[in-house]
Amino acid sequence: MKTIIKVCGMTQGDNIQAVEALGVDWMGFIFYDRSPRCVVERPCFMPQRAQRVGVFVNAPIEDIRCQVDAYGLRYVQLHGDESPLFCSEVASWGLGVIKAFSLSEASDLAATRCYEGCCSYYLFDTKTQHLRGGSGAMFNWQLLAAYDGATPFLLSGGIGPEQIGALRSFQHALWAGIDLNSRFESAPGVKDVALLQAFINELKQ
Repeated sequence: MKTIIKVCGMTQGDNIQAVEALGVDWMGFIFYDRSPRCVVERPCFMPQRAQRVGVFVNAPIEDIRCQVDAYGLRYVQLHGDESPLFCSEVASWGLGVIKAFSLSEASDLAATRCYEGCCSYYLFDTKTQHLRGGSGAMFNWQLLAAYDGATPFLLSGGIGPEQIGALRSFQHALWAGIDLNSRFESAPGVKDVALLQAFINELKQ
């Protein structure tokens, strides 16, 4: 199965265009005002080939629908306390739903069980005390040996250039892709294109 490469936290049109040219599969746009990567206005360029993913945290469903229409989102990524019913309603719009779960121990995986069947993918991130993702911290991927669900997942949480070896050795039948963000930035919301290109090239070798 091809590894999905998602680059999240995009904010600037020229940077979006340059990153899309690297051949990434998905690009994430954060609609959460407490994030330093929050999209405050529509960029002058939006991806034409890469799938557009909107990231939300406990947003009213009407606000999500508004951004889906305004930005042409194909996926909605939910990082808050959204219920399975909420996920199902978003999916009923014909969109893919990615539900994020923060992990610090294997028992945290139990929270995924009631979301089976209403999400296209899960995203596993690092559990932090105050942040909803974007911490730049890596969690212990070995915890995922205990994941026995049916929904494919993306790895997130502090993936940077130095994780190439770990990614090559990681194995799980439901592992679908990776989510790249803060470890590839020159500033919040601005990706280092050369660093991303070198990483993607090495990953594909």
